[in-house]
Amino acid sequence: MAPPLAARVPVLALLVAVAAAHLAAAQPWAVCDGQGGNYSAGSAYANSTLRLISVLRANASNSPALFASGSAGAGADAVYGLVLCRGDLSASDCFDCGTRAGEDVQRVCNRTRDAALVYNQCYVRVAGADFLASPNNTGMVPLISGTSIPSGVDVAAYDAAVTRLLNATARYAVESSPSSSSPRLYFATGQLMGLDPRVPNIWSMAQCAGDLSPAQCRGCLGDLVATWWNGSGFEPNGEGARLAGSRCNLRTELGDKFYTGAPMVKLQMNGDAAVPAPAPSTVAVPGTTGGKTNSAGKLLGIILPIVFIAVVAATTLYVWNVSKKRRSRGTKLPRRTHTAEDFESIKSTLLSLASLQVATNNFDESNKLGQGGFGAVYKGDLSGQEVAVKRLSKGSDQGLEELRNELVLVAKLHHKNLVRLEGFCLEEGEKLLVYEYMPNKSLDTILFDPEEKRRLDWKKRFNIIEGVARGLQYLHEDSQKKIVHRDMKASNVLLDADMNPKIGDFGLARLFGQDQTRDVTNRIVGTFGYMSPEYVMRGQYSTKSDVFSFGILVIEIVTGQRNTGSYFYDQNEDIISIVWRHWSEGTIAEMVDDSLGRNYSETEVLKCVNIGLLCLQQNPVDRPAMSDVVVMLDGDATSSLPPAARPTFFLDPSSVYSNASVTVSYPSAR
Repeated sequence: MAPPLAARVPVLALLVAVAAAHLAAAQPWAVCDGQGGNYSAGSAYANSTLRLISVLRANASNSPALFASGSAGAGADAVYGLVLCRGDLSASDCFDCGTRAGEDVQRVCNRTRDAALVYNQCYVRVAGADFLASPNNTGMVPLISGTSIPSGVDVAAYDAAVTRLLNATARYAVESSPSSSSPRLYFATGQLMGLDPRVPNIWSMAQCAGDLSPAQCRGCLGDLVATWWNGSGFEPNGEGARLAGSRCNLRTELGDKFYTGAPMVKLQMNGDAAVPAPAPSTVAVPGTTGGKTNSAGKLLGIILPIVFIAVVAATTLYVWNVSKKRRSRGTKLPRRTHTAEDFESIKSTLLSLASLQVATNNFDESNKLGQGGFGAVYKGDLSGQEVAVKRLSKGSDQGLEELRNELVLVAKLHHKNLVRLEGFCLEEGEKLLVYEYMPNKSLDTILFDPEEKRRLDWKKRFNIIEGVARGLQYLHEDSQKKIVHRDMKASNVLLDADMNPKIGDFGLARLFGQDQTRDVTNRIVGTFGYMSPEYVMRGQYSTKSDVFSFGILVIEIVTGQRNTGSYFYDQNEDIISIVWRHWSEGTIAEMVDDSLGRNYSETEVLKCVNIGLLCLQQNPVDRPAMSDVVVMLDGDATSSLPPAARPTFFLDPSSVYSNASVTVSYPSAR
């Protein structure tokens, strides 16, 4: 039996969806998981849902953290839920947002047993399964406002400024949280000034669930910062965005300030450290003289800087000593050690920093091939051989973990459809991976460019689909370890001089034992738009998660359209929904990329779309294994293929379809 509502400590928070002061007509943005089934109007479950939201809105509005969670009902009719309001709201605004959620919850998600509603002022989730007991930051929703920063603004400087502001705001949200309150209010707002006259201000916000420990909140926000540019689907020059999950959330915006009150953190582009915003002036205590007050102020003005300098000096000395000891022991891989056998296959690929500096002309900007969330990639000439050098960002824990995975995994993988690791370098704090050079770069740079895509005729596209399928089959079934890529997308498909595909970027891969088929993670990594519903909602991943991502990729290759484009507010339907509609109506030819004209095999197109839709089924069991996909692609007949049911995880603005499916809407944040 579920414990009484009053006895439950707030356990989990999904998201503070921060935006403008007034709720827009497009709200709520819903995440509806129909895997647990639906309930009927007027049923015991429906009554428990409404009763629970009613109680939680009152508890949250009366909580210092504006957060509450609990359960109602028992047995099959038990409902678990939470309400988390934005940290700067009044109690009445928090209460009103909870009220609206109670009015919307059955209609928006068609009475699914797991519904998360995102408003600009609160986040509400109710479910038949006890998601409150899970520590996972699942159910993340990316919201994008605006497509690009003003023309002429330095994109690299802007991205660096956003990252700096996010880190400072996240840190302050943790460090400023009062330890005396339970649940705790983890909430901070920020402002960065002076980047560019066209971008006078960048605004930010960070918040965690009130039941987390400071360490848990810090780790959750840190993961979001690490995922911001790599895996979120956000463009590097995006005007504004937010990431929200079941434990914490972040947001940045240009233009008008989207929160109330003064920013808690202020940054200047002159390199000043993050500082709290000015506090209200101190009121003089009755009975003290102005002279004494002034003297005390002067004394504090002398003492505090001295104390501050002493603390900084001591901290610097400590860090220097620790770094010196680490250097004397040599560079070590973090977190998890590997056996000598692990590194046997890569010990002969050690390269010197000096040789790579010469190869890339000291990492000159003219040799830069691209910039990712973990660092930049440069073209190099290594003793007459063209190579691609990935230079991971210094001091990034996520980057270090990626390096460890790349070294151990990639060196052991040998397949014509996988990018080959040529060597690596760990010197003077540098973390460098050297790959074979792929002259046509990544698939996305060609497929989604109106002019470049004409280089991809249907024969090349079908070859790319087949090659990626064979590469994934090798990872899943034929390699020494069972490997799940976890970030399969167009930008991770590299093309050689003949447009043959090779899968790259194994930094997010996970190893599986021989008898394992799936795992659960509390760190959601990957790219929204390609991630399977069970991974986004519950942190469960398996080889079938890659199969789902492959299905998205197949549809993108056939249509020439990017699925992640559906996250923007000005698009009414995502590409998967449109393809399914045409497939159902027998008009799929209308969805084939216009750049192909009529120069394609209709049989092969139908086969690819059918396979793509099979890969997008909600239940992982219903998705084919990659070995089955390879067989289907090699076959001649399309009539022998299994029929595809309606795909999952699509967007439908007119009605949220949720019968045996998961639906997610990713509109603009404004």
